[in-house]
Amino acid sequence: MNAYRRWFAVLALLLIGCVGTVFEGKGVAKNVSSTQDFPIAPVRLIEPFGAGGGVDTIARAFAPKLSDLWGQPVTVENHTGAGSTVAPARVAKARPDGYTLLVNSSAQAYAAILRQDLPYDPEKDFIPVAPLTSQGYVLVAGRAAGLRALAELVSRARAKPDALKFGSPGVGSGAHFGVLRFNLEAKIRAVHVPDDSIAAAIAHTVAGKTDYLLAPIPLVLTDIRAGNLVPLGVSSGRRSPLLPDVPTVAEAGIAGFDYSIWYGLWAPAGTPPSVVGKLAADVARVLRSPDLVEWLTNHGGRPMKMTQPEFARFVRSETETAARVIKAAGLGRR
Repeated sequence: MNAYRRWFAVLALLLIGCVGTVFEGKGVAKNVSSTQDFPIAPVRLIEPFGAGGGVDTIARAFAPKLSDLWGQPVTVENHTGAGSTVAPARVAKARPDGYTLLVNSSAQAYAAILRQDLPYDPEKDFIPVAPLTSQGYVLVAGRAAGLRALAELVSRARAKPDALKFGSPGVGSGAHFGVLRFNLEAKIRAVHVPDDSIAAAIAHTVAGKTDYLLAPIPLVLTDIRAGNLVPLGVSSGRRSPLLPDVPTVAEAGIAGFDYSIWYGLWAPAGTPPSVVGKLAADVARVLRSPDLVEWLTNHGGRPMKMTQPEFARFVRSETETAARVIKAAGLGRR
């Protein structure tokens, strides 16, 4: 009799264990209660472009809001290098439980088209969770380049193809892809000089090592006001309140040009749908905070309003657009 009781006790424990866990992607066991109560531990936001860059700045603006909502620490970590691929590679290999997330720019959608040496698959290794904000870039020239208007840049580049150099924070970055679009629509050719951060790319244009680049407006305002950089045009379809006197690229002569950088949040593939759903809902909730909306507006940004499935479709569409632009430009993957 005692043997039977022991056997039933063991069977009961095994059944409880089976009910208490589910298996999600990559064979990682997840506890049901931790999924339902997410998050019950600190959450890490990993970004690829370095302290002070656009992604880092925005991540640090909304991280405290998530921390307040969840009652858990939400930290932002900078992992730069290898053409801004270190951070995505790190998140792609992270445990898919929602506690390690990638904050990135539109570069996440463009990288697969522009690079073939990635240590991860931007589409298969990640789940698009939520959009954050979008903002226009400004096309700037270094003072040493001697360019005072967009028409001068276009005229010089057409007269001497590949004589001008443009910078970016890396192959496949939003700034890189934006200049590729600009060059294509302006019918010019120039040499790309990539860096590992937007700060380095800006510094090299200021120093005269490159002639022009696209950059998030808040990051170059100081150099524009100091005369180190000359604003040639805002990339979005309308002027920026941060640079009200600077025309759009379309107004300056490239009709129809409209390009903005956008930022979003991604989770490793295999993250439970319930966690992805909660993350998406909570991010959307904090982005509605009046003080955060005001902060984004003051920094030239606008919150993006999409559901998780809508954001996933948007990312796919952006990747497809990038493929068409690269093909039209006659450029292959590096």
